[in-house]
Amino acid sequence: MKRKFKNDLRLIGGILLVAIICFILFFATLEPGDFVQISVNGKAIKSFDLNKNTEFEIVTGENDEQINLLVIENGYAFIKSANCPDKICEHHIKIKNSGETIVCLPHKVVISIESVQYEN
Repeated sequence: MKRKFKNDLRLIGGILLVAIICFILFFATLEPGDFVQISVNGKAIKSFDLNKNTEFEIVTGENDEQINLLVIENGYAFIKSANCPDKICEHHIKIKNSGETIVCLPHKVVISIESVQYEN
C-alpha cells in the first residue's frame, strides 16, 4: 500500500512540475500589442493605436441601441461602460498583450490586441 501511495505522490508531483513550467513559459512569451482591433458580428470595424489614449463609443444593434465605451489609456484597453444586461465586458481586466481579448456576447463585440507583423 505504501508503494502505491509513493507512486501517486510522484505522479502528482510530476504533473504539478509540468504545469508550473507551462505557466512560466506562457507568461514569459507574452509580448505587448501594437493596436486594438474592434470587431462586431465577426467583421473588423475599427482599429486604434494602443499607445494613444482614446475613447470610442461602439454602437451596434438594429436601432443603434447597444453601446460599449472602449477606453485606451496608458497602453491598456478596457470597456468603461456598456448597456448590455450582464456587464461581463465592463468587469474584464484591462488588456495590453498581443492575443488578449474582451468579448461582449450580447452586443457581438470583440476587442482584441494585435501586433504589427513586419515582412522581411
